[in-house]
Amino acid sequence: MSYSELAQLEILDAVNCIKTQSDLDEFKNLIAHFFAQKAQKSIDDLWESGVVSENIIEEWGKEHMRTPYRK
Repeated sequence: MSYSELAQLEILDAVNCIKTQSDLDEFKNLIAHFFAQKAQKSIDDLWESGVVSENIIEEWGKEHMRTPYRK
């Protein structure tokens, strides 16, 4: 069984315990916090390795990546 399948089973088990809207809200916040921490770690790793820097972030802020409209 893959880790993805094991994770799905664990989440289904956890969801079984949710009985109220406040429990559901708390569960959703926990999951959101988990993924936010993983994203922050990835961003920190990119910063520490030099892949992302203050200059690159400034350049991103000046980019215009809109899709041109066709007439």
